[in-house]
Amino acid sequence: MSQSAFSVAAESSNPLLPAPPDLIWSSVIFFVLFIFFWRMILPRVQKLLDARAELIEGGIKKAENAQAEAAAALEKYNEQLAEARAEAAKIRDQARQDGTKILNELKEQASADAARITVNAQATIEAERQSALVSLRSEVGSLAIDLASGVIGQSLSDDKNAANLVDQFLADLEKSENTAKSSKTAKPESVN
Repeated sequence: MSQSAFSVAAESSNPLLPAPPDLIWSSVIFFVLFIFFWRMILPRVQKLLDARAELIEGGIKKAENAQAEAAAALEKYNEQLAEARAEAAKIRDQARQDGTKILNELKEQASADAARITVNAQATIEAERQSALVSLRSEVGSLAIDLASGVIGQSLSDDKNAANLVDQFLADLEKSENTAKSSKTAKPESVN
């Protein structure tokens, strides 16, 4: 039976199906390992997966919060930029107004200075004119006295007579000037 029984047993067994004791022991080991994995390994893996899921969800929440904060910061920045632009426009307008005001003040000051200089120049001219008139009067008076002395043939050394004669001569001279001026302005227009 040894060889023939072995060969018969070998021929009757299917190589794809294991022997019944192998099947039993394999099933027992499988269930022990399954329970071990079910009780020990699977909870740890599940805990690790839950921790990773929480970490990912926390990262997503942080990203959403950061995105919301960035959007709020952008909106605040845009508001500040708009305020800064409005403030810059106000400053430009104020500078233009100040520039116009300063320019007007400078024009007024220049006009006032020009008027003051004109008044001073006219006063100086009038003073020089009066000085020239006084000087001219005394010279004309002495020339008139010399001329009158030569014409009359007597000396006019008396200051009172000489002064009266000079005043009368100058009055006649002014009268003749005024009549000459009035005759030039009152010329009749020719009629056709």
